[in-house]
Amino acid sequence: MRICVAGAYGAFGLKHLDALAAIDGVEVTSVMGPTKAKIEALATERSIGHAGTTLEECIARDDVDAVILSTPTQMHADQAVACLEAGKHVLVEIPMADSLEDSERVVAAQKASGRVAMAGQVRRFNPSHQWIKQKIDAGELTIQQMDVQTYFFRRTNTNAKGEPRSWTDHLLWHHACHTVDLFQYQTGETASEVFGLQGPAHPDLGIAMDMTVGMKVPSGALCTLSLSFNNDGPLGTYFRYICDQGTYVARYDDLYDGYDNQVDLSGVAVSSNGIELIDREFVAAIQEGRKPNGCVTDVVSAMETLDRIEKSFAS
Repeated sequence: MRICVAGAYGAFGLKHLDALAAIDGVEVTSVMGPTKAKIEALATERSIGHAGTTLEECIARDDVDAVILSTPTQMHADQAVACLEAGKHVLVEIPMADSLEDSERVVAAQKASGRVAMAGQVRRFNPSHQWIKQKIDAGELTIQQMDVQTYFFRRTNTNAKGEPRSWTDHLLWHHACHTVDLFQYQTGETASEVFGLQGPAHPDLGIAMDMTVGMKVPSGALCTLSLSFNNDGPLGTYFRYICDQGTYVARYDDLYDGYDNQVDLSGVAVSSNGIELIDREFVAAIQEGRKPNGCVTDVVSAMETLDRIEKSFAS
């Protein structure tokens, strides 16, 4: 499996390069980044044969079977469609687009191409959430409520590496996308009721810095999501699952019960790294000729819910 990582020297591009190095039968044959000196230095450091500054030159290569897009959100839809039309399989980092219309374009391109097109819904793959999902599927747990906090401190336009960012992140279409998809995935239902509230827009960034989202599925399970770019304190996302049989708190790849006792996740998956697990699923789906967990045709339901939440802001 010969893979190109686009946006390779960004925070998540580097995580994908590390993850792919742990997967047998995979070779990164090309990397893409907008700055020639930086991307060539990365390719040399990682012993990667090709470095390009445009996606077009990378997907024109015969030694690229699939592409992982770790590029700015606003590029995702156009780049995913370009990869699929070039006959390449594609994994699009979250979110696959920042609108329902663009998400539907990606879905249409996947159906027309027949290639694997996967959205980077890594929460489906974190061992902590996989453990919950396995208990739900076995009939041992039922979710009554999910309380989720997504908190960052981003009053300037910088990325996860603390470097200036050329694009603007979004609380709803990026960070809420994780939870909206996970809630619907874990419950196996689509939200029947939603609402969203947003705080004032940042004077320079032009985006809401604080947000509240509420969802309910037909079975009655609730999800309450609080998001902020104004949080000056512990950063990240924490999921509290309030279930009929216990309470659990997921902190990325780790899981704790309601009394802060850590849950043993050994045996849940072949790795404890969610990024590696999503990359493994992408590669396996291509090799096995099957639909991946996280196929864009499934994740589009989360994008439909996000669209409804966005429209509720105006009301």
